[in-house]
Amino acid sequence: MTTPTPVDIRGAHNGQVTSSIQLWAGRIMSGLAALFLLWDGGMKLLKPAVVVKATRDLGYPESDIVGIGVVLLACTLLYLFPRTSILGAILLTGYLGGAIASQVRAEASWFNVVFAFVFACLVWGGLWLRDVRVRDFLLKS
Repeated sequence: MTTPTPVDIRGAHNGQVTSSIQLWAGRIMSGLAALFLLWDGGMKLLKPAVVVKATRDLGYPESDIVGIGVVLLACTLLYLFPRTSILGAILLTGYLGGAIASQVRAEASWFNVVFAFVFACLVWGGLWLRDVRVRDFLLKS
């Protein structure tokens, strides 16, 4: 009778091991995305004039800015903790998808659309590199 092999401290799972280079590349990618998202969420809580104007230009009322910021901060914090990082990435995908849709609907420049898409790629690319569970799931699908 064999027992399943648990995930070890280096991230080995089903024969896969995350190298230290992969792990650090994933941490850097995730960290860059998270820093920007935390900054963006914090700015929404502070509501400087530039944030209010940008939000109104997208068609949202000023009263929604703090709620959007709270959602962004909560999703980003979930993403930062290893135990909830996959849930956080899924929620950030929805958030960033909404950002892309808002930019397209407002007929903003393509830079704004691509910018949100790049951050979604950083979120998932960083998670792919640092979490063997994501690679296992996606490679077996």
